[in-house]
Amino acid sequence: MGEHEELTTARLRLRRPTRADVDLLHALHTDPRACAHNPADLLRDRAEAQERFRRWDGHWQRHGFGYWVVCRDDRRLGFCGLKVMRLHERDVLNLFYRLDPAAWGAGVAGEAATAVVRWAAAHRPGVPVAARIRPANIASRRVAERAGLRRAAHLDVTGEDGPDHIFVTDGPQPEDRP
Repeated sequence: MGEHEELTTARLRLRRPTRADVDLLHALHTDPRACAHNPADLLRDRAEAQERFRRWDGHWQRHGFGYWVVCRDDRRLGFCGLKVMRLHERDVLNLFYRLDPAAWGAGVAGEAATAVVRWAAAHRPGVPVAARIRPANIASRRVAERAGLRRAAHLDVTGEDGPDHIFVTDGPQPEDRP
């Protein structure tokens, strides 16, 4: 694996997804609990999961990073990583985490997100990490805060599923809205 394709923490290994992970992508993105705050992310079938994997893999090919598979021991728990996106006319690294509901409540998302944010600080300095979080998603807010992001209400936007509260890392930030 390349130098950016694997991250490790005390309990977790994060690795670049492979085609063998399409089933996990499909399982998580067809689970209404896993997508409760982001119903637009729900997939209808395995073909859509394969297409999403192709997009994720394309991001890795273009940027050398992306979404990692979160593993604990030999069990794949979900995904956590970064995607280049535009927020208020500025490139940011969108922080994404989606785990199997069976893994919720054990600190896995916070541990994985912290590792990913640290990776971004070391390998993409000067590019802010941003998380878009639905107002009712308290657990996701806590994960972002644990990873070092802070609320930036002046950057809030409306996403596909409604209002997004924006959390960002310290450092250069997208400009205020016009």
